Amino acid sequence: MASARGWTAIVFPWNVGRSTITTVGESHVILRGRSAQSPHIGCVQHVQVNLQRLYPEALSPRPARSGDAGHDLSTRVDHVLGPGERAALPTGIALEIPSGYAGLVLPRSGHARRSGVTVVNGPGLIDSGYRGEIEVLLINHGSDPVMFKKGDRIAQLVIVAVPQIEFNEVDVLGDSERGAGGFGSTGR
Repeated sequence: MASARGWTAIVFPWNVGRSTITTVGESHVILRGRSAQSPHIGCVQHVQVNLQRLYPEALSPRPARSGDAGHDLSTRVDHVLGPGERAALPTGIALEIPSGYAGLVLPRSGHARRSGVTVVNGPGLIDSGYRGEIEVLLINHGSDPVMFKKGDRIAQLVIVAVPQIEFNEVDVLGDSERGAGGFGSTGR
């Protein structure tokens, strides 16, 4: 494993002996060999996200365990979510997600399993240009009310890289094994 400012290059076992890792300056890592097929294979990028605490009681997103992809989002208010009810629960924080990245707000599996509570628009999308308070849109699919107290974890935030997309209009799309098969086309 080699490290450069903000980047860590990892040589996977199947690449040992076939890759060369070189650090260049303070911000670039060059991978040569099989791992060089994609600039993202074997690289873990450190992404800094600025956070503004809008209320003193607001909690910063945090992973439950070291290495977790999701960072728990917590509510800053008490709320009882009745059966079939939807609500936007505020977190008390605003984020400055860097350009080229987005935040995905995902449900917590424990809430879904225990009480049927999930994120309405799961995953919720936080674009890099949004600077307002992060709110989580929850729905209770269960048959009992669910009480959320200030500081309770209500969802997970995952920051993902978003490629810049350019759409190219064509008269005919290329063939694929699936073709135009849609809902249910792959069987049960």
